[in-house]
Amino acid sequence: MDFSQDCKMKTAKAMKNSTLVCCKLYISESRNTAALHAIERAARRDPEAVIVNKFEDRVYNRVRYTLVSYVANDVGGGFVYSPLQRTLYAMAEAAFESINLEQHSGTHPRLGAVDHIGFHPLARASLEDAAHLAKLVAADIGNGLQVPVYLYEAAHPEGKALDTIRRELGFFHPNSTGNQWSGWALPELLPEKPDEGPSHVTRAQGITMIGASPWVETYNVPIMSTDVSIARRIARAVSARGGGLPTVQTMALVHGDEATEIACMLLDPGRVSADRVYSRVEMLAADEGLEVEKGYFTDFSQEMIIEKYMKLVSGDRA
Repeated sequence: MDFSQDCKMKTAKAMKNSTLVCCKLYISESRNTAALHAIERAARRDPEAVIVNKFEDRVYNRVRYTLVSYVANDVGGGFVYSPLQRTLYAMAEAAFESINLEQHSGTHPRLGAVDHIGFHPLARASLEDAAHLAKLVAADIGNGLQVPVYLYEAAHPEGKALDTIRRELGFFHPNSTGNQWSGWALPELLPEKPDEGPSHVTRAQGITMIGASPWVETYNVPIMSTDVSIARRIARAVSARGGGLPTVQTMALVHGDEATEIACMLLDPGRVSADRVYSRVEMLAADEGLEVEKGYFTDFSQEMIIEKYMKLVSGDRA
């Protein structure tokens, strides 16, 4: 039996007896092809952790890798191991070696070269599985790579929300001309002690957010206007924070020379669907005399992610 067949058999056995966790890894880069190739080479070191989707946006200068692997539990259901831990460390290490945040700019907010790592349970996995893995990866990156890490939601001891931490650190405020985020704008000595890693920031690396939560959908609606102030009014009126739709978070971002986007996080898509979000954006835009284009998801559904993972680990690349 060759190595690849052995890996496939081990993975099939693990899937049968274990649970699956999805990880979404957000990197502050989409224009540097060499950097992305280095990150993706690192991901291929362990065939049991699989990239099932890649979404990149050159205007935002941001890429998201969606990875899936199993979690091995002991007889009592406790977390033992996941190939995602080693793979994410390798990808983060490659990203920090090939990306300099001081030379990065884009129209999407970010605080680090490896900006955000979010874990979500799939299939039979529990939120505790995802949170445990998030804390292990946070310790690896914080202590092994000496990058400050902030935990959020199920991985945080008090369940602190991601948007709360980001707001405290100035994530949502453009720091450059033309509604751009550029370089590192915070003090090198962080005002809030991170959960893992040093309190001193390396400007080339920035900081990383890591956490675990139930499934979240990301959904964007383009508005045919470059007036960011109008887009921000619409975004706020759609969001739960602004008194709009519950469990919906929004940002208004410049997206090209002719449009802005309402970038949405649907924290409970079973409660508030993308169709409902789109209808609200369309109505508010019409009130401003603006048209919207068709909204789009930036990732697959949970069911499609599981299906793609099963095909990839079984060797079916179709």
